[in-house]
Amino acid sequence: MIGRLRGILADKRVPEVLVDVAGVYYEVQVPMSTVYQLPSVGREVTLHTHLVVREDAHLLYGFHTLQERQMFRSLIKVTGVGPKMALAILSSMAVDEFVRTIRVNDIAGLMRMPGIGRKTAERLIVEMKDRLAEWGDDLPDVLQNVAPVAGQSQRAVSQEAETALVALGYKPQEAARMIAGALKADPTLARSEDLIRQSLRSSAQS
Repeated sequence: MIGRLRGILADKRVPEVLVDVAGVYYEVQVPMSTVYQLPSVGREVTLHTHLVVREDAHLLYGFHTLQERQMFRSLIKVTGVGPKMALAILSSMAVDEFVRTIRVNDIAGLMRMPGIGRKTAERLIVEMKDRLAEWGDDLPDVLQNVAPVAGQSQRAVSQEAETALVALGYKPQEAARMIAGALKADPTLARSEDLIRQSLRSSAQS
């Protein structure tokens, strides 16, 4: 099992990054919460990882924090939730927000995430409740205090957010419509993570 990678960030193509570890390049799938914490290409990066072995491939998933990885491992144990959906959940909600959503039985909140219908939301609440019993109430929000990229234009921010929504499972045209709607609701949004959250919120309310 590969538990952690430390190397040079060679490429960043959401939701996949390429990490150069002593000349061996690892392809790693990451949630958006981790993408926001990545250094620039060419800098050193450390990721906590989880290896999924399938008959046709070995897939490596990486996370900025151990809590994200722990949550990912809990999610993929839920019936009908695979690694792709688990990444989408971690991309749509911070870990502490997801824990609170489960604890208060917020089915509607879960259904706002792409690919999650009522049955899946109900199954998440039933199966995750016991697994989250040991989680504290003071979990850090991994998306807090993320500084905006200096000099990044609104167009670049919109494109980054649109790419992230496509990675979450939305069609390009739908992602573009969601971004436009979010900016119409709040033209001051200057960070891609804020734009993504507003897009998901606006889409759920429409």
